[in-house]
Amino acid sequence: MSEHRNYIAGEWVAGTDAAANINPSNTNDVVGHYARASAADAERAIAAAKAAFPAWSRSTPQERHDLLKKVGDEILARKDELGRLLSREEGKTLPEGVGEVVRAGQIFLFFAQECLRQAGDKLASVRPGVEIEVTREPVGVVGIIAPWNFPIAIPAWKIAPALAYGNTVVFKPADLVPGSAHALSEIIVKAGAPAGVFNLVMGRGSVVGEVLLTHRDVAAITFTGSVATGRKVAAACVGTMKKFQLEMGGKNPLVVLDDADLKTAVDCAVNGAFFSTGQRCTASSRLIVTEGIHDRFVDAVAERLKGLVVDDALKPGTHIGPVVDQNQLDQDLAYVRIGQDEGAKLVCGGELLNRDTPGFYMAPALFTEVANGMRIAREEIFGPVAAVVRVKDYEAALAAANDTEFGLSAGICTTSLKYASHFKRNAEAGMVMVNLPTAGVDYHVPFGGRKGSSFGPREQGRYAAEFYTTVKTAYTLPV
Repeated sequence: MSEHRNYIAGEWVAGTDAAANINPSNTNDVVGHYARASAADAERAIAAAKAAFPAWSRSTPQERHDLLKKVGDEILARKDELGRLLSREEGKTLPEGVGEVVRAGQIFLFFAQECLRQAGDKLASVRPGVEIEVTREPVGVVGIIAPWNFPIAIPAWKIAPALAYGNTVVFKPADLVPGSAHALSEIIVKAGAPAGVFNLVMGRGSVVGEVLLTHRDVAAITFTGSVATGRKVAAACVGTMKKFQLEMGGKNPLVVLDDADLKTAVDCAVNGAFFSTGQRCTASSRLIVTEGIHDRFVDAVAERLKGLVVDDALKPGTHIGPVVDQNQLDQDLAYVRIGQDEGAKLVCGGELLNRDTPGFYMAPALFTEVANGMRIAREEIFGPVAAVVRVKDYEAALAAANDTEFGLSAGICTTSLKYASHFKRNAEAGMVMVNLPTAGVDYHVPFGGRKGSSFGPREQGRYAAEFYTTVKTAYTLPV
């Protein structure tokens, strides 16, 4: 099997070694072998990006538009092929994989248009005769560190704005799932990215990521991953005075009130908590339910879970694919045991499943009788495990929803305009959903949270300019 190489300074380059990309639905299936970059490779990529920055930062908006549009168009034209690759390497179902690819294409097309919409301000000075212009300029070399759970969409929403605003890129995808990232990189290269403008360095965070974080020629780091790693990223960036943007964990609440439409509430809970195998930072891992609807809601969710098919991600009819790898599966199963040891009731699921092919299969787990102080209600599990917290009324539900170190997404199911409006205003989260799953967002509006979930400017939409550009104020006195 041929080795998929890194892309540095306009050339495809072999790594020091290569890692096998394993299909979590069938561990006998090797998706491919992907080169791992060395620290020296990462340094060469940074040098190439730095050298390419002056010309790219002064390229015309039309040049950048044309590049991004070509990328977006090809992604969409190849959505079925790329979606299959994504599902094969990451384990989300084929419809979810294709949907993620479509989103990546839409993101590139959105930022292609943003190239043509960049604007500034011309203001009157408080001093006679002085003219003021406020403009945005690219920051420089941007290091991109992406996670494994959205292997093409998250790279897209980081790479596209970085290039749109005139920055150059050094991209390190997750070592666990490099296939989609490599395919995206091939598309960017084919679309005509000048040498050095875009660089791909695959490999371990401890090697490649460390160089990106500590190198003084990297002007900014955008990172999505765990809270623990995010804190290390922040500390390293402060050390070299880099701009940084962090998207980290979530322990997202879905509040279900007595007046909620039961079917809507169950749909929101099952989709938000268990689809994509629960491996979403926006997953509804805490279901906060008021007393009047609690028992009916739990029964309905449990019944729905029994009807879901957990199987090979590529099989037609599969609702939930495997967990991404053995480490994640072990972590999920450990939390099931922790929940039981804490006194929560395991209503259904939580056990290993055997299928036709060897893989990391687990039945989605639903806990009840959960106190909001239990570990399964406070720590991010990142798997198909949800905890139901019973509360008395709306006020108690809001308090429980906000009682967390995280603040990414929060949802409420209710038919009351009063409670919906109050929750939107008072939920301590960066994104709020009313009668919708906490997971599932649009690509043209801001994405991000507060507290321990996010740090720095928002991602996606026009708000992305806050991170990928710096503001310049120029004064002129005509003579």
